[in-house]
Amino acid sequence: MKNIILLTGFFILACQNQPKKKITDEYSVKPEFNESNSANWINLFDGTTFKGWHQFNKTEMSPAWSIEEGAMMFKPDGEKYGGGHNIVTDNEYTNFELSLEWKISEGGNSGIFWGVKEDPKYFEAYQTGPEVQVLDNERHPDAKANPKYHQAGALYDLVQPSQDVCNPAGTWNHVVLMINHISNKGSIKLNDTEIATFPVNGEPWKELVSGSKFDNETFVDFGKFKTGRIGLQDHGDVVSYRNIKIREIE
Repeated sequence: MKNIILLTGFFILACQNQPKKKITDEYSVKPEFNESNSANWINLFDGTTFKGWHQFNKTEMSPAWSIEEGAMMFKPDGEKYGGGHNIVTDNEYTNFELSLEWKISEGGNSGIFWGVKEDPKYFEAYQTGPEVQVLDNERHPDAKANPKYHQAGALYDLVQPSQDVCNPAGTWNHVVLMINHISNKGSIKLNDTEIATFPVNGEPWKELVSGSKFDNETFVDFGKFKTGRIGLQDHGDVVSYRNIKIREIE
């Protein structure tokens, strides 16, 4: 009995001496890259120019986007620019991991596309490119609906995140999107937590899309292109993206 009491006291003391988590670390984004793996990644954004990007279905970059403090920032101005200022990469990709950080404004909405095809018959990037949702989960009404197909980190309108690990509006979130047509698997990690997995081609993909908002004539080519551009969405709200990197899967 005496030994049990001593062990219990030691355990309580040890727990009391555990260091407390710093409040300032609560919303920090952990670095994804280091010297051992950085050679496998290619920067899609150099932090100072829009080299490698252009406005969807155009040859030049959209004037609605600017670069501030090393981040791409979209600032809506309907009177000056109008809508439809989605941007896409100059290059196309098939099997890859895409890593980036995003920061949304209060009540804001945006998205990250892949498999985007440009053609005059497509008036929006989302007609061909599936979307990873970017959202202020605290304030935007889309985050309140259940199932949570429109919550931050969701495969928009198709797969809801397994949990809400989104940092608040005005702070950075780190997302890693993996698309692999060889293994027929896609996944979404948000802030180092895998929150969604899904097929990316064939009958499993068709079954996933069936019954969704994309199951109609407007989206006849939705998600059908294995090779396409990466895109960032103009949804009419202020949003920023930085540290955009990709590595192709062979």
